[in-house]
Amino acid sequence: MTKFSWSRLMLLMMLMFVLALAACGNDDASNEEAPAEEDATTEESAEEEAGSEESAETEEGTGEGAEEAPDGSAETEPKVTEFEPAFPEQTRAPAVETETELNEEVIVEGLGVTWGMVEFEPNRLLVTQRDAAELLIVNLEDGSVSEPITGTPEVNSEDQGGLLDVTVAPDFDESRMVFLTFSQDIEGGTVTAVGKGALSEDETSLENFEVIFQATPAYEGTLHYGGRIIFDDDGNLFLTTGERSDVESRDRAQDLDAYLGKVIHITQDGEPVDTNPFVEDEDALDGIYSYGHRNIQGIDFNPETGDLWIVEFGPQAGDELNIVEPGNNYGWPVVSYGLEYSGEFVNEGISEHEAQGFIEPRYYWDPTSAPSGMSFYNNDAIPEWENNLFIGGLAPNYIVRVIIEGDTIVGEERLLTDEVQRFRDILVTEDGALIASTDGGLIYKISAAE
Repeated sequence: MTKFSWSRLMLLMMLMFVLALAACGNDDASNEEAPAEEDATTEESAEEEAGSEESAETEEGTGEGAEEAPDGSAETEPKVTEFEPAFPEQTRAPAVETETELNEEVIVEGLGVTWGMVEFEPNRLLVTQRDAAELLIVNLEDGSVSEPITGTPEVNSEDQGGLLDVTVAPDFDESRMVFLTFSQDIEGGTVTAVGKGALSEDETSLENFEVIFQATPAYEGTLHYGGRIIFDDDGNLFLTTGERSDVESRDRAQDLDAYLGKVIHITQDGEPVDTNPFVEDEDALDGIYSYGHRNIQGIDFNPETGDLWIVEFGPQAGDELNIVEPGNNYGWPVVSYGLEYSGEFVNEGISEHEAQGFIEPRYYWDPTSAPSGMSFYNNDAIPEWENNLFIGGLAPNYIVRVIIEGDTIVGEERLLTDEVQRFRDILVTEDGALIASTDGGLIYKISAAE
C-alpha cells in the first residue's frame, strides 16, 4: 500500500471517529433536555411546562387520519403497560360515533387557562382564569367577556396552582353565593382551599369573601391540588383533592388523618357533613368521604342512577373513572394500572385492586387521556347523548364521550380531535349545548345542527 493510501485511510478513520463522537454527544444532549420526573406529572403541568410528559403525547395519532384500532376500540395507540384489566369492559371500550349532525364553534378566544365554569343564568357563565386568578362572566350568546370581578382571593399560581373551580349555591337567585376553590399559601406550604362570597347586584365584585375549608396538612409543593366542587341534593359540597404528587406526600392518600388524595364532604360553612363515614373514628378526619385517590379533576352525578362519578389522573397511563361511595379506598399509591414516569412499576407493579382490598375503577385508560373536568349530559337536545359522560382530555387533545349502562362503560368516542387543544373543563347548558374550555384560552360550543 502506498504512502498516499495510508494517509487516506487515516483520514477516513479519523472522520468516522468524529462522527461517532458527535452522535454520542447528541444522545447526551437529548437526555439533558428530557423533563425531570416531577415536571412530567400527568395532569400535569405537563400542562404548564413545555416539554413535559403530556406535551410529548399531544402529537399522537388521535386526530385526523388516525387508523382504526384493530380491536375496534376508540383507542388507536399501543398500551404503555402489560397489565390486564380486572374485567373485559374496564378499558378500551368499543368505538362509537355520534349520528346527530353537530355544530362546533369557538365562542370566545383570547382567555387564559379557563379552569372552571358554571352557568349561573341561561347562557351566562362564571369562569375562572387559573394563572391570573380572575373570575369573569362570559355571555355565550354574543361571546362577550366581562372585566375581572373584584374580591377574589389571593392564590399561589405556581405550576398547577391558581384560581381553580367555581360553582354557585343551589339558592343562588336569592343568596347570590359563589363558591371557589384555589391554591392557598399558609404556614408550612400550600393547600387546596374553598371559599365563598356573594356576587354583587351589579356583578362587579364578590362581597364578604371568606375561606371556609382548607385541605390540610399544608405541603411545600405546587402540584396535584385536585380542586373540583359540586353540590349534592342536600345543599352540601363535595370537594376533590390530590395527594400533592411527590413520593414523600403520595402515601398521605392512604392516611385518614390527612385531606390529601380524598373526596371530602362538607357543608356550605365548611363543616363535615354529619353522615360522613368516619365521623365516629377518633383517628380519622370527619370530612373524608373516600380515599386512596391520586389527583381528581372531574366530578359529577349520573342523572340516571344518582351515583357520584369521578375521574382522576393516573401516572403514566392508568387514568381512572370511579364511582365514589362513602368509606371506600381506591388504592393509590399501593396499586395502579399505570407506571412511574421513569417506566418503573408503581409500588411493586400491583394492578389488581380488589385482591388488595381496594375498589376497582369502572374504567381506565392506557395510554393516558389526561382527564380533567367532566359533565354528564342531562338534556334531551341531543337524544343519543342523554346520560352520556363527557370528559376533557389534556393530552392527547380531545373530548371523551363515554357511554354507560348501569355501572359499565360500553362505548367511547373522541370529539374535536383536530383542534389540538387541551380541554380543561366541560359543562352542559340548560338548552343542551356542550361547552368546553381550553388551556389555550378558547371556549367551544357544540350543539345539534338546525
